[in-house]
Amino acid sequence: MNRIIVLDPESLASRRIEAVLEASGYTPVPITDASTLPQHAATAALLLCPFERQREAAVGHSLPTILLDAAADIRRAVIGIKAGASDYLAADCSDQVLTDSIERVLAEAAELESALPVLGASDAMQTLASTIAKVAPTDSPVLITGETGTGKELVARALHASSHRRLAPLISFNCATVPEDLIEGELFGHSSDGRGGLVATATGGTLFLDEIGELPAGAQGRLLHALETDQDIRLISATHRDLDTLVEHGQFRNDLYYRLKVIALAVPPLKDRGGDILLLAEEILTRTLSKLGKQGLTFADAARDDMRRYPWPGNVRELENAIQRAVILADSGEITTELLAIEPPKETTPELPGKTSPDQTIEDYFVSFVTAHQDSMTETELAEKLGISRKSLWERRQRLNIPRTKTKKRGRRRDVS
Repeated sequence: MNRIIVLDPESLASRRIEAVLEASGYTPVPITDASTLPQHAATAALLLCPFERQREAAVGHSLPTILLDAAADIRRAVIGIKAGASDYLAADCSDQVLTDSIERVLAEAAELESALPVLGASDAMQTLASTIAKVAPTDSPVLITGETGTGKELVARALHASSHRRLAPLISFNCATVPEDLIEGELFGHSSDGRGGLVATATGGTLFLDEIGELPAGAQGRLLHALETDQDIRLISATHRDLDTLVEHGQFRNDLYYRLKVIALAVPPLKDRGGDILLLAEEILTRTLSKLGKQGLTFADAARDDMRRYPWPGNVRELENAIQRAVILADSGEITTELLAIEPPKETTPELPGKTSPDQTIEDYFVSFVTAHQDSMTETELAEKLGISRKSLWERRQRLNIPRTKTKKRGRRRDVS
């Protein structure tokens, strides 16, 4: 999509702008009425807007916006960015400055768009994405919780990328990877050499403190002081630990905890995201193939079934590692369960009412169970009782020649005249 809307073209010297856009391979779409923006936004990638019309132009669409201002100054730039603009330029900026800004803003939008699908399409993750969209424009501290490997850093990056601070740096620091006696120096600097710490570096931007539960007591106090002195940073923190329990046992400051937890976001484990597992697997496979310069690999049907059933204790990180390993080792066009090196739960065999013969095979048992219960159970219920997927149930029916003759609670079909 290369269409770029130019609002109020006359005030923006549209002929020059349109020429610059066309020379760079974009299609300019000049409009004068901001109320028509929503109908154009669906097929556009970006909005160029005069500073004075930002407020009316912000309604009814989510296009990234570059403000152009004839009276450009720092104060107005801050106002524009805080109001949600992706960039702010002087109206008489050079052609190169304009095209560089457009390319950067579109690249950031594409990165965010590709990041959010990785969060998933399940109800739980769509709710999380919706909350991110509401929270991101604020400066409120956010505490992200979830198991290791669920994608807490991705959530932090999405929050920063959707905020008015996106042009400033996102400074990330993992509290669990630095020795305790060095953490304070890294965060708050060293008075001996005058070197500033990461808190100062993040001024104007976002500071992401991963594994905040590992922060030692001294650093907790200094961080609380930094927050109370109203330094210009947006703090996002994350942990896989239960901070309530740490507070209860005196291992984490109660006052700091409540400063961090103004907004709490919980990232569910991968096993609770339903169809997201295969959605994520396809996305990761595409990225991995591109990164490793390979092509033509797909998941075998059995591997797909096993990925759905496997509990993924290492969450998204384990899924990424499994797929990367499989791509590296694959010799054929399919990725198998063996290449993924996962072992889904064994299929369990439920007990039938009454006694079963000790000589009865699994297939004998399957036939007897299905034929005895298919008139009173749906296919989903049969599969659940047998501990297998509906697909596996159907495949075994075909192999063992057990046709489906009736469906539970389905009456005789009546002709409608």
